[in-house]
Amino acid sequence: MTLPTTNHPGFKTVPRTGVIFVMTEAEKSGYSAGDSNWVNLGQGAPEIGDLLGAPPRLNSIPIEPDDREYAPVDGLMELRVAVADLYNQRFRTSKKSKYTYQNISICSGGRLALTRVVSTLGRSNVGHFLPDYTAYEELLGSFSSFAAIPILLDSKKNYRFTNEELRREILGRGLSAILLSNPNNPTGKVVSGEELQDYVTSCRELGCTLILDEFYSHYVYGLDKIAVSAAEYVEDVDTDPVVIIDGLTKNWRYPGLRVSWTVGPKAIIESLASAGSFLDGGCARPIQRAAAKLITVDQANLEATAIQSEFIKKRELLIAGLSSLGIKTKPEKTEGAFYCWADLSSLKEPLNTGMGFFQAALKEQVIVVPGEFFDINPGQRQAERPSRFKHFARFSFGPKVESLELGLEKLAKVIKV
Repeated sequence: MTLPTTNHPGFKTVPRTGVIFVMTEAEKSGYSAGDSNWVNLGQGAPEIGDLLGAPPRLNSIPIEPDDREYAPVDGLMELRVAVADLYNQRFRTSKKSKYTYQNISICSGGRLALTRVVSTLGRSNVGHFLPDYTAYEELLGSFSSFAAIPILLDSKKNYRFTNEELRREILGRGLSAILLSNPNNPTGKVVSGEELQDYVTSCRELGCTLILDEFYSHYVYGLDKIAVSAAEYVEDVDTDPVVIIDGLTKNWRYPGLRVSWTVGPKAIIESLASAGSFLDGGCARPIQRAAAKLITVDQANLEATAIQSEFIKKRELLIAGLSSLGIKTKPEKTEGAFYCWADLSSLKEPLNTGMGFFQAALKEQVIVVPGEFFDINPGQRQAERPSRFKHFARFSFGPKVESLELGLEKLAKVIKV
């Protein structure tokens, strides 16, 4: 589909999609942040207040005289060192090859970090999975230097994608890079342990860069892990083709600070700094200094433990609540992140489609995300047809328990249970 042009020469209309569309429509219906009558089960944000067992929350950020200066495009040294130390202490204590500040790039949020990475990709085929994070659509469609190749995950296999399938896709489609969220947004599927190790090994052997969005790596349930990261299986930090993106947004529950980092080989990090010099100019100094104090292994582990303890209870609440409304979740138990990927097909029309359910839920002041937005279509190259995920919706258990309970009450009115 060709995007329409605007009335201004040289510009085209960029449509609102995914969560941006959802939140815009909600605002048109009267939603505003902080309105206790509304329940936001759509936006991908965790609760940001105190959690039992978590470190004290950051409530103020001082501004020093030097903070009036530009920060280095690749980030303040103290924060880059802190991030490298965190990965080494968590995942690489037995490894000879260790990350240093030269393997770390700091950026203002996850989307911008991904944009830096994608902007440096050369002429190649880049694989991406379906369903996956809605923002990948615009991200992968904004640069013409590579071809985005979709890889469909099978719901009948609970969205599991084996290493054998990965190798077949890399070789059969000539992939030079693969982008995926792990844990997956929206299905909550987690690649971990031996399976994740095999992914890293295959990409090393086949010369394919593995780009991992690990923003939900603290949100893993029933795996007996503090966090999941491909960093655990990298052999040489400067030669293995593994790029990891994470930040304070989800795993530290500070979405408003807009601090992220990219971990990878030195050569790639140097390219990201060059890209950042013309894309964004770098992250604000005072926020980076504040972030450096949060990025310690003790604080990170306390935060992860608290998250898992609280969010697994909220997962059970939402799954049980949706089930009582006749809505099935796939997979039945979310392994990671804080979403339920829900099949609406058994509901009556128009509630049996993600868009129909979304519009009906807005009338009861509840926000969800239609599943079709996760059928990412970079550059609008796929034929116009009903989405594979037309009958799905994503429900978040990021909000507080009280909000989830209220949301389920309101959804019962939508379905008229």
